[in-house]
Amino acid sequence: MAKNITVIGSLNLDIHIPVEHIPTQGETLGLLRASTQAAGGKGANQAVAAARLGAQVHFIGATGNDAAGRMLISKCKAEGIDVSAISALDGKNTGQAFIILEPDGHNTIMVEGGANKLVSDAAIETAADRIRQSDIVIAQLETNFEPIIATFKIAKEAGVLTILNPAPANKPVPDELLKLTDIITPNETEAATLTGHKAVTEADFTAITATFQAKGIPNTLITLGSKGVYYNIAAQTGVVAAHKVARPVDTTAAGDTFIGAMAAVLNKDLSNAKAAIDFANAASSLTIQRAGAMDSIPTKAEVDALLF
Repeated sequence: MAKNITVIGSLNLDIHIPVEHIPTQGETLGLLRASTQAAGGKGANQAVAAARLGAQVHFIGATGNDAAGRMLISKCKAEGIDVSAISALDGKNTGQAFIILEPDGHNTIMVEGGANKLVSDAAIETAADRIRQSDIVIAQLETNFEPIIATFKIAKEAGVLTILNPAPANKPVPDELLKLTDIITPNETEAATLTGHKAVTEADFTAITATFQAKGIPNTLITLGSKGVYYNIAAQTGVVAAHKVARPVDTTAAGDTFIGAMAAVLNKDLSNAKAAIDFANAASSLTIQRAGAMDSIPTKAEVDALLF
């Protein structure tokens, strides 16, 4: 039976800027090829990943009432995502992400939030029944904290599993939000920023988990790039190896694919956490072999073909 997932998050117009290296201060650098535009945003990417990998998805967010916003909403609708709680705001710009892409597939990203910062209480109320009916609610940090907190409160009151992907981790996360989170999913850099502990050794992972538990989060998952994923979920702990990729093309949506893919197959009681992580690792390994963000996310058939 398909999982029912609500995502509250961002929708961005991604502008890819391919360069030989990140320019230093004062350096003028030519592009390796023409820049390109594509659909993206952490929220939209995670929603599309969950939908392509088998879930029924409802999205809460905001765009400008502009060409970029209409394109993003159209892309989500084409994936079968319920967009009834995406607001198209007059006089506001759709969010943008400027992605500096290096030849080895690594990227550096600058984001202009735009309408993503204007998700309203009314939009949350519009989506309240769908939130309550969800198996899982997912949020990231490219919107303001207040609508995420409001969404997670509704979810927790209804016994819905909440997943917080704390990205970008460039400002303190309110304790109120952390206490409403069932699973937190930072990468190694975000984990270090949020807890003050580096994420390298088993002892580090244990310290990070303990810090999150002290803040009221029972389950921790840390993505470690090519080193795999550390998890401490439902009294199970370990590292799930990454699926190796010889030549990464673009890592832009790898983390978002992971979150959406894991949520699409994760049981509410977390009993299949390790298998869900391996499935999500496989999905991410396919994403990084393709250019772009949303367009690079694989289907369930593609992931199944890799695994089985």
